[in-house]
Amino acid sequence: MAPYPPGGGADVLAHTLAETMRSTLGVSIVVENKPGASTNIAAQDVARAAPDGRTVLQADNALMAFNEHLFKKLPVDPDTDFSYIGGIGKFPLALVVHPDFPAKNFKEFMAYVRAHPGQVNYASPGNGSPHHLAMEMFKHRTQTFLVHVPYRGAAPTMQDVMAGQVPVMLLDLASGLPTMQSGKVRVLACGGKARTLLLPGVPTLIEENVRDVEVFAFQGLLGPAGMAPATVQRMNGELNKALANTTVLKRFLDFGMETMQGTPEPFRAFARAESRRWGPIIRDNGIALD
Repeated sequence: MAPYPPGGGADVLAHTLAETMRSTLGVSIVVENKPGASTNIAAQDVARAAPDGRTVLQADNALMAFNEHLFKKLPVDPDTDFSYIGGIGKFPLALVVHPDFPAKNFKEFMAYVRAHPGQVNYASPGNGSPHHLAMEMFKHRTQTFLVHVPYRGAAPTMQDVMAGQVPVMLLDLASGLPTMQSGKVRVLACGGKARTLLLPGVPTLIEENVRDVEVFAFQGLLGPAGMAPATVQRMNGELNKALANTTVLKRFLDFGMETMQGTPEPFRAFARAESRRWGPIIRDNGIALD
């Protein structure tokens, strides 16, 4: 089950994985799209499903790291209501500006926003999105004041940034790589630990001395709690095989995504650590979705 609308980047990746795993598992795999409520609708359906391995969720930051801090009451508990099968991948985020913005590089950007506190707006696909929360972390670490302008989805956000209506955003490579490569936005820095091969000339935030700001969206495969260990291990093995497939690797690379092969427990530990990392940012900034 995919908690996103059909046709987006995450949906394309879901179908790519399903097609590859279908051939190795020898069973029919159907991607059912159930968007809404910051992925909570799909998450609740999967949590309530029989733990037989027949229903799984393509989960992301929202369920695994953000929602328990954004909502006062959740229909699911990411810590107890799911079997963690394995990681899928990371989408690095990049700091971009409109080409007319008066900063040609990251150092000039920092000088400008510090000289104009509260006068620079930044866009995001919505309150509580990875893009929004990552920029709030960036603001906290750099002690800068930019004003958030939330949109409804990535497409209108990118359109207004390209038009210069809102000059700044943190943009994921999956949605924005063609825009970055075409020069419709200027890329100042990327949020990964190391430079991405797709934008080798762009420094990381860490290289620019913004410490403790590694920002990305991530996805993983979850099933209902109580899945048999043998079922989890088999599905994890098939997921890792799919992630090593050359067709899948190319599709992921085209979307700017880094694969996350590994076993279930380290992935679960990673996801829970991400929740602990983002909780204070969400609480300290008073960000809520209900």
